[in-house]
Amino acid sequence: MSKYKELQNAFIDKVEADEYIGLDTSILFYNKLMESIAKPLKMILLFGKPGTGKSVLLNKIYHDHKDERPLFLISTPILSEKEFLHTLYRFLFQGKEPPEDLTFNRFIQMLHAVKDEKHIIVLLDEAQLYEPSTMEKIRLISDTRAIKFVVALHKTDREDLIAKEHFQSRIWETIELKNGTVHDAQIYLQKKIVQKNFFEVANMLTKRNVKLIHRLTGGNYREINKLMYTLLEIYDYYEKNQPSKIAAPTFQNKYIEMAGLKLGYIHA
Repeated sequence: MSKYKELQNAFIDKVEADEYIGLDTSILFYNKLMESIAKPLKMILLFGKPGTGKSVLLNKIYHDHKDERPLFLISTPILSEKEFLHTLYRFLFQGKEPPEDLTFNRFIQMLHAVKDEKHIIVLLDEAQLYEPSTMEKIRLISDTRAIKFVVALHKTDREDLIAKEHFQSRIWETIELKNGTVHDAQIYLQKKIVQKNFFEVANMLTKRNVKLIHRLTGGNYREINKLMYTLLEIYDYYEKNQPSKIAAPTFQNKYIEMAGLKLGYIHA
């Protein structure tokens, strides 16, 4: 297997905690979110365009702190409202199974009864996929202060649901993740490659390469991953079939553009 083929695995889009890259901006967002979690807030809104790192950040926070505080992660939306309530019940009562006849009103009463002794934090990813009725229940649950929600969702028209006046008074903290700068993209790429011990490939990446990658992807980390995966696929092909084509000691922008064409970032 060529080094390019092997390195492609580093750019498969994943949300595990070990995919977190410690950029200046991502460290800033990490610390800001932890500071918000420590405050007596009912809800925290984490939003940004797809590919800005929301899921990876939530996974990193959960991985780092789940053993030191009552922190729980719902990474895949639970679309059944009954199962959603049951999941929160298990979180709150250390895995105890909920009564089969648990209703929302009864759950709210339970939360009010234990709010002085029990406080948990629920990291809720992909919240844009929940129905408005479920989001309204989340709002009411947060009012009890027994459960604090960190609500992560894409920055789309659907976020208006969260930003309604009756919700805004309960959020009290909003963190917006944005696409990376050229500098962020350079550090991101270097760290991604070096983490896999491909130092030779890391040295092939020039500032000119990074500027082009940033221009084509807008600094979106998911799009950077896709572009790099495709670029490495092209280099793997040439290494196997026409190695003289990629004999230069650095990546050539024409191959980055070729990857951009394949992905539709450039229109011929």
